[in-house]
Amino acid sequence: MQKNFFESFLKKIEILGNKLPNPTTLFALFSIGVVVLSWFISQLDFSVTFPNTDREIRPVNLLSKEGLHRILMSLTTNFTSFAPLGTVLVALLGIGVAEHSGLIGTFLRLLVIKAPKKLLTFIIVLAGVLSNTASEIGYVLLVPLAGMIFLAAGKHPVAGLAAAFAGVSGGYSANLLLGTIDPLLAGITQEAAHIIDKTYEVNAAANYYFLFVSTFFIAIAGTIVTEKVILPRLGEYKGKIKPEEIKPLTSDEKRGLVLALIVMLIFTIIILIGLIPENGYLRDLKTGSLLRSPFLSGIVSFIFLGGILAGIAYGLGAKTIKSDGDVIKGMSKSMETLGSYIVLVFFAAQFVAFFNWTNLGQIIAIEGAMALKASGLGPIPLMIIFIFITASLNLLIGSASAKWAIMAPIFVPMFMLLGYSPELIQAAYRIGDSVTNIISPMMSYFALIIVFINKYDEKAGIGTLIATMLPYSISFLLIWTTLFILWITLGLPVGPGAKLFIDVVN
Repeated sequence: MQKNFFESFLKKIEILGNKLPNPTTLFALFSIGVVVLSWFISQLDFSVTFPNTDREIRPVNLLSKEGLHRILMSLTTNFTSFAPLGTVLVALLGIGVAEHSGLIGTFLRLLVIKAPKKLLTFIIVLAGVLSNTASEIGYVLLVPLAGMIFLAAGKHPVAGLAAAFAGVSGGYSANLLLGTIDPLLAGITQEAAHIIDKTYEVNAAANYYFLFVSTFFIAIAGTIVTEKVILPRLGEYKGKIKPEEIKPLTSDEKRGLVLALIVMLIFTIIILIGLIPENGYLRDLKTGSLLRSPFLSGIVSFIFLGGILAGIAYGLGAKTIKSDGDVIKGMSKSMETLGSYIVLVFFAAQFVAFFNWTNLGQIIAIEGAMALKASGLGPIPLMIIFIFITASLNLLIGSASAKWAIMAPIFVPMFMLLGYSPELIQAAYRIGDSVTNIISPMMSYFALIIVFINKYDEKAGIGTLIATMLPYSISFLLIWTTLFILWITLGLPVGPGAKLFIDVVN
């Protein structure tokens, strides 16, 4: 009875999610909706007063002549000046070279091949988390590879798929390195913070300290769930698929990895020379500070350079790069995957710009902040509520950037008016955005994972995958939220120069 109820519940979520339009269509509709809403609200003669000032804020009607002129004249600049666009494009140019050369795939293969049997599950989950640096490589390479590795080790292959999927998708925001998602979300957060403070800057490493530590908690949690819950539940594998030989690295691949390591060591030393001395060339020219240094402000440039240098070094050693044309091909291939993203960004940029122009963001933030302040809830209850809201929305809107572009203009200003930093809010968002990826049919690679599972279990479907991944989702949510609460209690910064609290903006 309970099983039938659960399957029925999952089916309803699937049907509801499938009825949602494409995220790009959603942003187009939101943009139109904001314009119409601005007209409606402006007719109500409604206004709010900015906290601690006499400044009155009224909604701006975008259906007026002035509003329509502004829309028409700013359509292009809204798109080209949208902060996340440039950062993602630049970062992917470098990572594209590393991926195309085979460096990332070889590194992941080495990581799991060399893992001791007792640490096999932990290494697979950890490798999944680390693969997020290179966008979707974990989904298409590590997940099916993990199934093969578990089968070769005498374990149920679906458990291997689940462990890798949990790391890649459930631990999406955790990492030891910065990836493309970091500058993307930071850009959206900064745009939202500008609703309240036009000078506020959010760097790409804004959550690095918290996410670095989170990596180990997620890897350990994923390991325990796999060993104690998933493997016993699945039992012994009795399918038709026989273990496949996982080929060791070739001499060319080994040579490529050594060259890449040498180049990255040299690159790291050059960076440290610019950071460690008080007058280092990568510190702020006026203050000598690291917080506003070219290194943190330009972290995307270092992701770009690191990806290119390591990719070329590996490619030359492994003989996968033979000319400059191969390097350009790697960059071009990474850009080919961004067509739908660029279209989405165009409409997302219009929505964010229209929302800012109408003053609706400030009005909602002020009214919401006053309501939250009156509730008497402290930072920990508020953050827990926000994490659960994000995790719930993630079941319906899979894209991290699309969802944050909708939520940030509302929640970032609202919490800023209560004295919480945008970086803190972004960290809370990233927890909620990650933990329910693995049980959301709206996640873009969800169908692909089902295909991988069908290789070992032909009858498996959406319900099978969600039932398998639900224990990971629950454990990640509880453990990650607990870590976040502890982090706030200890008053630790979530990233370089990223305080937990700010002075209430006047």
